[in-house]
Amino acid sequence: MKTIIYSEKHIGGLKLSNRLIVSPMQQNQGTPEAFATDYHVNHYGRLAGGAAMVMLESTGVSPNGRLFSNDIGIFTDEHVTPLKKVVEAVHAKNTPVFIQLTHGGRKSWRNGGSRLLAPSPIAYDDEYGIPEEMSLSEIRSEIDNFRLAARRSLEAGFDGIEVHAAHGHLVHQFLSPLSNHRTDEYGGSPEKRTRFLRDILEAVRSEVGRDYPVLIRVSASDFTEGGLTPVDVAKISASLEPLINAVDVSSGGLLPVNPAATPEGYQVPYASIIKQYVSIPIIAVGKIYTKELAEFILTDRLADFIAIGRPLLGDPEYIRSTFFTSEVEAVGVHSN
Repeated sequence: MKTIIYSEKHIGGLKLSNRLIVSPMQQNQGTPEAFATDYHVNHYGRLAGGAAMVMLESTGVSPNGRLFSNDIGIFTDEHVTPLKKVVEAVHAKNTPVFIQLTHGGRKSWRNGGSRLLAPSPIAYDDEYGIPEEMSLSEIRSEIDNFRLAARRSLEAGFDGIEVHAAHGHLVHQFLSPLSNHRTDEYGGSPEKRTRFLRDILEAVRSEVGRDYPVLIRVSASDFTEGGLTPVDVAKISASLEPLINAVDVSSGGLLPVNPAATPEGYQVPYASIIKQYVSIPIIAVGKIYTKELAEFILTDRLADFIAIGRPLLGDPEYIRSTFFTSEVEAVGVHSN
């Protein structure tokens, strides 16, 4: 009898061959102009062929929203061609590939005299410094940057898009009451704090249509009193369900604080809470490194997919060697 790990499941209209996903991980190998390179072609090509889907690292939608000086971006038409080569390398292993679209907000890398933008002038820490509160025109401009990034993602051949709304980056900053003190239509109530993300998703949908897979990555806890809780994020996710096809559940990053402990599967309880509020697939991530734990999570319906990240940086064959057996080969998993 096949285990759940090896069973097919859809994200939107895309059928994935198993329940394993390569999680997005920064490679810090982009050019100063934010172009992907042969490094990315080789790296993602090596990771493909085992998991049902590969998620590209955080990719900047705006030159002032890159997380690091060597991040990759998709904020000009010229960024499409090198990213297309990455897509082709993953597709050569018969594996779908998604792109993660990101703006760092107050956690962005300052490029020369670039301005640090955020929903409110509240610093992440002393090193980043105090950001400028975004005007309504600047908010609309960044929403449009996500829209254009979605258009370019289609041109590059990506099979889906994940909007990064976690880890203390710009969208997360709008969602959390700790970083969003606005009193206009983008701040205050949970509904108003969610508006930036909703507007981004509607802009993305205007480019990709209703059937194209669109995900969000969320931080289910801010680890600080007064911040977002798993139930808060579950309600946000439920309100956005008509616009999204899955929720990728992480945690933290809004403030320079860490959870009290990070045992194996420590974020799975967050995923399970959000799963109770939505009918779309939930992706669990965070120290899920064994087939036994992954199967337990899936069997108990705590999540629908398992994302694997850090072990792959040391061993690109980790998913294949840890999770794959002759049983998987029988259902067409490509390990070459």
